[in-house]
Amino acid sequence: MSPALAVKDNAPPLADLAQGAVIAVDAILADATAAVRALVTENGRISNAAMEREQRATHGLSWLATYVESVRQLASYAERLGATGKFGEIEELIVRIGLGEYCSQILGGIPMSQGETVRPVDLGLSASDIARRFADPVDALIATGNTAANRARLAVLVQERETSGHFGEPAIDETLEQIRDEMRKFALAEVIPFAHEWHLKNEYIPMDVIAKLSELGVFGLTLPEEFGGMGLGKESMCVVSEELSRGYIGVGSLGTRSEIACELILAGGTEEQKEKWLPRIASGEILPTAVFTEPNTGSDLASLKTRAVRSGDVYKVSGNKTWITHPVRADVMTLLARTNPDEPGYKGLSMFLAEKPRGSDENPFPAPGMTGGEIEVLGYRGMKEYEIGFDGFEVKAENLLGGVEGQGFKQLMQTFEAARIQTAARAVGVAQAAMDLGLRYAQERIQFGKPLIAFPRVADKIAMMAVEVMIARQLTYYAARQKDHDRRCDLEAGMAKLLGARVAWAAADNALQIHGGNGFALEYPVSRVLCDARILNIFEGAAEIQAQVIARRLLDGSN
Repeated sequence: MSPALAVKDNAPPLADLAQGAVIAVDAILADATAAVRALVTENGRISNAAMEREQRATHGLSWLATYVESVRQLASYAERLGATGKFGEIEELIVRIGLGEYCSQILGGIPMSQGETVRPVDLGLSASDIARRFADPVDALIATGNTAANRARLAVLVQERETSGHFGEPAIDETLEQIRDEMRKFALAEVIPFAHEWHLKNEYIPMDVIAKLSELGVFGLTLPEEFGGMGLGKESMCVVSEELSRGYIGVGSLGTRSEIACELILAGGTEEQKEKWLPRIASGEILPTAVFTEPNTGSDLASLKTRAVRSGDVYKVSGNKTWITHPVRADVMTLLARTNPDEPGYKGLSMFLAEKPRGSDENPFPAPGMTGGEIEVLGYRGMKEYEIGFDGFEVKAENLLGGVEGQGFKQLMQTFEAARIQTAARAVGVAQAAMDLGLRYAQERIQFGKPLIAFPRVADKIAMMAVEVMIARQLTYYAARQKDHDRRCDLEAGMAKLLGARVAWAAADNALQIHGGNGFALEYPVSRVLCDARILNIFEGAAEIQAQVIARRLLDGSN
């Protein structure tokens, strides 16, 4: 009998433990929320100044809530797979280890970053408060979950599954399974053999790859069929983004700009704008880019200064934008600018569908009133990042999104849920890519007469990658399903993005560690994956901003 099976023989039924854990961590979150709310409430209202002063507590609460939702989704994952007869040994080990580890971290400390750990005392809870909630089920999970025997057995099963590329059932339906397999085959044939060379040479992803993605329907995946899309849900977007990002984050991110543009036009565009732009974006005829961020503003969109002034049948745009992805080859920019300088903050912002000609490295922006320079980056290459300057750049007045000024920020806010879900899916893909590379190297590299994976600390790293990839995946897919059912999911989307980015970075860092000195060599793809993983904690809302947004929702108690 294997060590893992011996542990399971002596452990209470997993379903009972999982449900007990959900009840316990829910109660702890309620206690912590009440304690932190009292800390930041002044005169009966949540104080922004107090929230800023108490960031360790408020952001820690966000991480606790993310862990609680992760526990809930692991329990749901086990229940759903059990109902379909697909809950095998590898899935049970992933759930046992994941539940045990996350409950243990809730008790002892949750890492918000490499140097920041939030502990119960930071949230106004004592050890006795936690002990009161953590009764027998959670104690049993911690004792029998993330054990050396379970990790060792999981590492063995992961190696047995290595050729299939699947490390645990994702719990998706047959249609999504088929999409996943198709995207995996595409990545294996068209992306993975070439991605590292594109990265090292800082080359664009070839246009023939983009054309093939168009043929697969990637750019119109969630767009209604009436506009030339496939009419699928956001969960399909997660599957596609994950598998393509597993091949190369640049390819997995090509659809992001189309997703954002389509969301903006669907929710805020006129009927004429929908009919003109959506079919062409879906077909890949038109490549969009998002032009929002400005120097010195970062996430503070209310401080945007780029101006758009109406002059007859055009707007003339002046100002500077930065961190613009894939702008040279884009045909249209979703451009956020200030149309009313007298309106403070968000109210004076408008969104435009700004047409531009495609450029080249030699002449990136062949348009009057538009210039730009490339920002050289560590990773996330293949599309290239630019700073852009506008000086009288003209946008047709008919391309004001929705035809009404002052709606830009409201329109952009409507895209945040989908954008963060998609980013979380990209993070899961990058984490899976890191695990793929770490596993392969650990099997092939011989040290002291045996493969690296024979050493427990190497096997442990692989096992925990498998566990956390699945946790991040389930959290992300849950957020997508909420979106597909037209439920508000900014909280779930934010949690998925927050955790997914940390999981991707941890997986990449551990995969590089497994490579040892070779991981530090540019010729090894794991060096690229490490650089690619690092950006995930920054774009689409830096981890600190994301934690602030989640905390505000939790403390306001809004639905």
